[in-house]
Amino acid sequence: MKHSGKIKSKEIISIALSKGRLFEEVLKLFKNVNIELIDSKIGSRKLVLQDREKNFQFFLLKPVDVPTYVEYGVADVGIAGRDVLLESKADIHLPLDLKIGRCSMVVAGISGTAKEDYRELSAVRIATKYPRITTEYFTQRGVPVEIIYLSGSVELAPVLGLAERIVDLVSTGQTLADNGLQIIEKICDISACLVVNRASYQIKHRAITGLIELLEKSSPSIKS
Repeated sequence: MKHSGKIKSKEIISIALSKGRLFEEVLKLFKNVNIELIDSKIGSRKLVLQDREKNFQFFLLKPVDVPTYVEYGVADVGIAGRDVLLESKADIHLPLDLKIGRCSMVVAGISGTAKEDYRELSAVRIATKYPRITTEYFTQRGVPVEIIYLSGSVELAPVLGLAERIVDLVSTGQTLADNGLQIIEKICDISACLVVNRASYQIKHRAITGLIELLEKSSPSIKS
């Protein structure tokens, strides 16, 4: 259901996006509120794009860089997964959970592993792309861990003996199953969030508030 509202402001809002797993869902979300990127440029190598009405400027970044660009005010607004936000700990305003890109952050291991037998180990070796989240999660539970940072294919770590466990995002769980792994426990639910630079929220308050209101009304599933 498209929403017919418009941003009633001449202030251009800069928005940091990532061309990762969320990109197509984010484009649909914006299109739903009549904010459309120029189609001819979406498939190009350009990293700075505009919408058709020239109310917004979009920066296409790596997912992990979105919070940084917003925190330092290069972008007024950004859209990032909660996993990226938890890992970065950036000092930014988070006014809206967009309820898209839903998945879970989990602890996983070799199939047949008991749910909490890692507690019997003196230290757990864990492979992950999320060292901060993983360390905090286990430290809060009094479990000593050795973190092995991997940038991808973390599912291989237990299979090849590099680590006892992994911490990663899971949507359907099929990739885990295909590699002989299972979920041991869930750390938290993950979805995409709208984030705002704290200074921009004051300086461009009307325009940014208008964007937030449009996104809130675009779907009954989106709530602040």
